[in-house]
Amino acid sequence: MILRDRPTGLNLFLALHGSVLPRILPVLLINVAIAVLVTWSHGDLFRLKITLTTIPFTLLALPLSVFLGFRNNAAYDRFWEGRKLWGELLLRSRVFARQCQSLIDYPAPAQLSDGLADLRVRMILRTIAFNQTTRDLLRRQPAGPATQTLLLPAEWAALPHAPNQPDFLMMKMGMDLRQCIKEGRIDPILAASVDTTMTALTAAAASCERIRNTPVPFSYTLLLHRTAYLYCFLLPFGLVDTIGFMTPLVVAIVAYTFFGLDALGDELEEPFGLEANDLPLDAICRAIEIDLRAALQDPDLPTPLAPVRYRLT
Repeated sequence: MILRDRPTGLNLFLALHGSVLPRILPVLLINVAIAVLVTWSHGDLFRLKITLTTIPFTLLALPLSVFLGFRNNAAYDRFWEGRKLWGELLLRSRVFARQCQSLIDYPAPAQLSDGLADLRVRMILRTIAFNQTTRDLLRRQPAGPATQTLLLPAEWAALPHAPNQPDFLMMKMGMDLRQCIKEGRIDPILAASVDTTMTALTAAAASCERIRNTPVPFSYTLLLHRTAYLYCFLLPFGLVDTIGFMTPLVVAIVAYTFFGLDALGDELEEPFGLEANDLPLDAICRAIEIDLRAALQDPDLPTPLAPVRYRLT
């Protein structure tokens, strides 16, 4: 995610961090090069004059703009829903840490120094691991070494073999909750509220998986790609007889708009990746870790992640 103040003046045109320009630059340069050739040849192709008026481009521009806007709205809805779900994970993780500290009966509050032998410490640290493995699952990458310190050795050894690592950790959480009930450390009625929080965590993670595994229909995206490319590559032939040497400039502006909207929709469609405009899952997981470690009175809390060259991952 790009975090920066809105550029002003000349910086508005020179800003590249977070812009889609680097992504569309090759095809944009090809488009402008074709426009230059068409302008130089006055629309002649092998001595054959290609005559196009602006009427078909005017008729096509309106539906193309509507469809691009609709797709980008759909892509942003996916982006925003993903952000709300990670906000839910943050909220429920804090609630779960509080429930572990206040509802599970022990002589003293849990502290990180008690180690994983303390069931409450184990459950709270496992919640951090749950969020980290959810992030890794969405990004289709293996669990990192930072997760290892949060789990029992047996859990860490079994984690790579689990088909769904967050669900595996939540199953372990359920076993610990059952142990609390069996030992009489929590009233069964109160245990139901803890289980509700665990269910909410699982539901948020599963909803993120739904977004990740259900892209915008390919045929719709393909239609927009083809239409945008055909429009921009044929546009010089429709403008050269009207505006002459200004054709490459106008084509560059129109192509930048259409190619940029198309590329931006591609980025927002998959909000959990590592693109510049994707959600900062690393920063959210770090915020969850800080809050939960603070609940365990950890004296050495990690620092929040900060943007690097305006980019927060």
